[in-house]
Amino acid sequence: MRSRFWLTGLLTLVSLVAAGPFVLMVLVALTPRNSRTIPHAWPASFTLDNFVQILSTESFLRWTGNTVIYSAVSVVAVLLSASMAAYVFARKRFPGRDALLWSLLSTLMVPFHAVLMPSVVIIQLLGWADTYWGLIIPTLANAQAVLLLRQFIRALPDEVFDAARIDGAGDWRVYRSIVLPLCRPVLATLAVFVFLWHWNDFLWPLVVSGGGETGTLTVGLSTLDAGHLTVPELMSAATVTGLPCLLVFLLVQRRLVDTVSFAGPRR
Repeated sequence: MRSRFWLTGLLTLVSLVAAGPFVLMVLVALTPRNSRTIPHAWPASFTLDNFVQILSTESFLRWTGNTVIYSAVSVVAVLLSASMAAYVFARKRFPGRDALLWSLLSTLMVPFHAVLMPSVVIIQLLGWADTYWGLIIPTLANAQAVLLLRQFIRALPDEVFDAARIDGAGDWRVYRSIVLPLCRPVLATLAVFVFLWHWNDFLWPLVVSGGGETGTLTVGLSTLDAGHLTVPELMSAATVTGLPCLLVFLLVQRRLVDTVSFAGPRR
């Protein structure tokens, strides 16, 4: 009983420390605009003027639209490509399958920064700099998504696939009518992971867009001029940027834990 009490207290303390910066950011964002310093206590009054000012800025709206496009299109494309590859690796037998799978998974050990400059050079040669093509396509090869889906598909009953084969279903019909419906829980989890990753991505949008027309929210926040904006306005911009991620995580946190726990090693 005493150990559980201390564990609960420790977890509560860690949670407060982790949530403290976000709470302070929201409080500052709700502080009147003429306040240029971080409040030392609970603000005397609250206002939404800072959010109205930021959301009415043309550049901020453009950054938001670019981020939504970057995240939404990437989620759909990654789930489709990863689920197709996972189905092939999990249920099809062909020469070199295991070698190809391990080659794909080995890319997880290569730091992104090591291939950053070659990727940028390729994007420039293709003429995709500061375009949605250059922003989205290089991020679609997601080995983690393939691995997670493969583990899930391998755990599905063989009888389901055998019955589909007996009924004359081809690979595309099996994938569309059996694999995708049964993989909805893990697909939903992967959608959250991919969304959070792309929404918070900074380095790749920075080098591809260079702060141009396809700049995202994270890139735009780094270019905001603190000399012309008050601290509450800057914090309101940061709050608007981080709030969608927090809401998505709170809505699906239980499914995230269950799916990751399920996707353990299987032979």
